Amino acid sequence: MEQVFIRASQEALILTVLVSGPPILAALVIGLVLAIVQALTQIQEQTLSMAAKILAVFGVLYLAGYWMASHIHRFTYIIFSEFPRWIH
Repeated sequence: MEQVFIRASQEALILTVLVSGPPILAALVIGLVLAIVQALTQIQEQTLSMAAKILAVFGVLYLAGYWMASHIHRFTYIIFSEFPRWIH
C-alpha cells in the first residue's frame, strides 16, 4: 500500500515539472535574449524585460493551456478514482 502512495507522489512531481516547464523555459529564453540585447545596447530598463517575460508566459499558457489542463485532469481523475480503493 505504501508503494502506491510513493508512486502517486512521483507521478505528481513529474507532472508538476512537465506542466511548469514550458512557461518557465519561455521566461528563461526571453530573459536571456533580452539581457543580451540590453547588454549590447546598454539599455538598463527593467520593465522591458519583465513585460516581455509576462507576455511570453501568457502566450505559452494560451498555446499550451489545453495540453497542460488535460494532463492535470487525467492525473486528478486517476487519483480520485483510485482513492476509495486506497482507503480500504
